Amino acid sequence: MVSPLWLGNVFLASTLVLSRRKFWPLFFIAGVSGFLLFDIAAGGPVGSICWLILSNAVEILIAAFCITWAFQGVPELNNMTALAKYLIFAVFLPPFVGAFLGASSESGHYWVSWKIAFLSEALGFLTLMPAILGWTKEVSANKPHLSNLEAVALLVAVVVLGMLAFAAPETHITPILLYSFVPLLLWSALRFGSRGVSASMLAIAFVAIWGAVRGRGPFSLSGPLSNVLSLQIFLFSMAAPFMVLAVLVEERKNAAVSLRKKEQELNEAQRLAQIGSWTWNPRSNVVTWSAELYRLAEYEFNRPTPLPKDHRQFFTPENWARLTRCVNRTRRKAGKQELDLSGIRTNGTKLHLIVRVEAITDASGLILVRGTVQDVTSRKATEEALLSATGRLITSQEQERSRIARELHDDLGQRMALLAIDLEEVKGSISPLSTPCEQLGRIMETANQISSDIRGISHQLHPSRIDFLGLKGSLEGLCREFSNQHKLTVRFLHDGVLEKYPKDVTSCLYRITQEALRNVLKHSRALEADVRLSSNADEVCLSISDSGCGFDPDSPTSPTGLGFVSMRERLRLLGGQLSIQSKPSRGTCIRVRIPQIACRPRVNEDSIRKPA
Repeated sequence: MVSPLWLGNVFLASTLVLSRRKFWPLFFIAGVSGFLLFDIAAGGPVGSICWLILSNAVEILIAAFCITWAFQGVPELNNMTALAKYLIFAVFLPPFVGAFLGASSESGHYWVSWKIAFLSEALGFLTLMPAILGWTKEVSANKPHLSNLEAVALLVAVVVLGMLAFAAPETHITPILLYSFVPLLLWSALRFGSRGVSASMLAIAFVAIWGAVRGRGPFSLSGPLSNVLSLQIFLFSMAAPFMVLAVLVEERKNAAVSLRKKEQELNEAQRLAQIGSWTWNPRSNVVTWSAELYRLAEYEFNRPTPLPKDHRQFFTPENWARLTRCVNRTRRKAGKQELDLSGIRTNGTKLHLIVRVEAITDASGLILVRGTVQDVTSRKATEEALLSATGRLITSQEQERSRIARELHDDLGQRMALLAIDLEEVKGSISPLSTPCEQLGRIMETANQISSDIRGISHQLHPSRIDFLGLKGSLEGLCREFSNQHKLTVRFLHDGVLEKYPKDVTSCLYRITQEALRNVLKHSRALEADVRLSSNADEVCLSISDSGCGFDPDSPTSPTGLGFVSMRERLRLLGGQLSIQSKPSRGTCIRVRIPQIACRPRVNEDSIRKPA
């Protein structure tokens, strides 16, 4: 007796792979005992039975341990790497080792027996085990009924065609029917993967073996050994390529599913971040938008209208020109660029956008230009509202300072002056040598000091020089006043400065200079400071520098408090910039730049008289 396809080892190895390790001894002993009882009932020699049982045990243990080790559990034949490992550790290695022991059970024809034993076990692992593992997973996944009906129809078609090809009498044998299995196996591979091919090949194997045993079909014409080898080679040649095809199909399907999943995740991430993406192929001149970019522009997704035209319509003409220049620069020199642009929806709503452009190149040149479009309209609106509130707060602060300064100067200052005059009159009416006269002198001196302090506080709150002397004169007076009041020599230098600037520009630069000089006096321990004011065609520049102890602006402990915050907020209202250059023991330099467009004289609307 010879076995073209021995499935007992495959059943037991599949059971071990699907079960937990603690149940392996129970299943193994039960399975091997069944094999032993079967061989004894078949009436084989004791020596042959021992060799067969030893061969089965070694083969099952090698297959179970190698498969679970290689796949860390139940194998899934859904890619070529998994199939290669399965072919090595299941289809080849266990049958290869077991065939040496199983062939010893035969007294003659050792290598012929080895070939039959090897192919018998290899066919089982190639066909039955993937079917068991695959359909076990399908049952647990609860697939729809239509899929199950399709599988049943496929199996019935394979069996019917197998009966025609392998169960026909010798006089009706038509070898051409063997090729008719190709469409059915293609159906199995494309629709059901490796488990479908395994099940179909099992059906073909059973029908072919059934016909050969009864002397029917193309594998009953030669001797038994030759018929078995021919049948095994036929089954192996049919199963192997279609198994590879099934795995390739599964790999493609999984890759497509993974790609769709990643695309969905990317679309969802873009939707949450309000960032759309686009690509431009320079060879085909095709622009592709993401779903989020369609949504931002309020276009219908995937509509057939050519995108380049829509791409231009999405931006204002001047912004489209800027984007085109940016893309051209990126094409010539690979890199990344970022632009602040404005977009227009289909309903005419204006959008504030941040557009990023990147060029992808290789040795042949430019491959692709891609970019992202981020909607920052709500952020811009919030920033503008915050900027407006900051401007109103600073304006209100200046107005309140001006009011308090006027009250100090006009009310308290005048009353202190009247008090000093009254004290002078009282002092004149008293004898100069008397004690009350000396007390009145001290009271008058105190009153004069209070009056001087009130005048100084009034000037600090709202220096009148800002309104009358202009920017250059105000800064010059501030530097002179600082030099006189403190042990700090302040030099004021100017170049190309106009006589008059708008009040908000004058007030901004004056306050920044005032705060910077206070910081020099308080922190730097310098004895000299320079204030430079200059102007060119593009901007007005102000710098305050000293040679004191300096600090690290990037350090968390750096003394950049509310003073610097106030400077930046004032400059932000005018579109200006503030930079701080400082190093420990190297001094500090504060640079201020305000664009000339913010420094142009403005017409006072209150002074425009309407015609009668």
